[in-house]
Amino acid sequence: MKYESTRGNSPAVSAAKAIKKGIAPDGGLFVPIENVTITQAELQRLTSLSYAERAVAILKLFLTDFTEKELIDCVEAAYGGDKFDAPEVVPVKSLTPDTAVLELWHGPTCAFKDMALQILPQFLVRSLVKTGETSEIVILVATSGDTGKAALDGFADVPGTSIIVFFPQEGVSEVQRLQMITQQGNNVHVLGVHGNFDDAQSGVKQVFGDKELAQALADKGYRLSSANSINWGRLVPQIIYYFSAYADLVQAGTIQFGQSINFVVPTGNFGNILAGFYAKSMGLPINRLICAANPNNVLTDFIQTGTYNRNRNFLKTLSPSMDILISSNLERLLYELTGRQAEKINGWMNELKTNGVYSVDPVTREKVSSHFWSDFADDQETLATIQKTWAQHHYLLDTHTAVAVRVLEKYRRATGDTTYSVVASTASPFKFNGSVAKALLGDEAIAGKSEFNLLSDLSAFTGWPIPKGLHDLDKRPVLHKEVTGKDKIDEAVRNILLTP
Repeated sequence: MKYESTRGNSPAVSAAKAIKKGIAPDGGLFVPIENVTITQAELQRLTSLSYAERAVAILKLFLTDFTEKELIDCVEAAYGGDKFDAPEVVPVKSLTPDTAVLELWHGPTCAFKDMALQILPQFLVRSLVKTGETSEIVILVATSGDTGKAALDGFADVPGTSIIVFFPQEGVSEVQRLQMITQQGNNVHVLGVHGNFDDAQSGVKQVFGDKELAQALADKGYRLSSANSINWGRLVPQIIYYFSAYADLVQAGTIQFGQSINFVVPTGNFGNILAGFYAKSMGLPINRLICAANPNNVLTDFIQTGTYNRNRNFLKTLSPSMDILISSNLERLLYELTGRQAEKINGWMNELKTNGVYSVDPVTREKVSSHFWSDFADDQETLATIQKTWAQHHYLLDTHTAVAVRVLEKYRRATGDTTYSVVASTASPFKFNGSVAKALLGDEAIAGKSEFNLLSDLSAFTGWPIPKGLHDLDKRPVLHKEVTGKDKIDEAVRNILLTP
């Protein structure tokens, strides 16, 4: 299996080279050249397998230059032992007779990003060997909160790598911030940015496109790569849990084999829901992918109108990991839906860069709407959904998952579709405990309390245990204190890597 760029101006490469590079030399994103499909017999077989076995079965279809033994070792290193606090790794919990929740947050950093970022370092280390790479790989990450910590946790002290993470200084929760700035590891660097996530992401993309800097780094023995979902090695592990959720539902007798279901995904950078699209393209019976947005609803507007317009106010919300106006992975979807017309992709991405807006053609717009439906939920709806879900079902939602539950209600009302639906739960409710406690306990009960006081209050009220990854987080030493301007990210990278 070879991988090509969505921009059409880079040579096709192996999976190992695509993972090592992260982003294509022409600025595009790597996608598999061939369509990958799964037979009905293979899909049926997944129902009797463990998550690790399902992972190997899916990964070997895409990462064909990895041996099965290598993939088994990668999967065991990522998901084995006690890294995940659920034996199923991604348990499916019934919420109502027609709705389940896929819990993707049982990893070490309590967010769905662990599903990909525990295994990406395993892929990368082996990719370096396969490609004969002698340079140290520098992982450069912009994060809206969860990716940063998950990447730091995954790459800390991994041989042959170092990692630099940029996060919006005022745009993450206190828990997210402390998870990052207390990160240990001899190869990790964490910097706050005076700006929002899009500022950080744009700065990081500029660094990747700086050929002069790339040469200076090469002279020092460094090569840049990415752990954001622009890296195919980050995206492909996310396809697995769509298949796993379906297999679990069949195995439990909740749905019949072959029955189509919906997936509802809280969405910011479009990577998670794009993995669902690839699963559907492979043959997983998915009826509709429901894109749940917060008031930064650039994706909702795009799915409804065919026009992507980031020229709008950036809003800080109670679901900060979705506070994004430039959804990088949408480029991969458009490449696939246009029949891989790189010329169109280049035109739209240039319009986005120059004017902040582009409109797809009617045929592409129709194809998008045939797979996706979207709406958004504001902060008040989010809090009300957390409270309502606890009261009715004794189930605790974080703010991002609450957005998805609320948008599912809107979808059913708007369409009358009663298809069984699975909500992707992307973070532990304790990771955003300030907002969750506000929804359940009220303003008076949380007044004057830190997020860390509220961890105990929330656990006592609900009976749910505090995840081990969040215990005593406020007592850990702060190791990373540097903050940089949104226009000085390249300078910060130079200082870290090139300054003696």
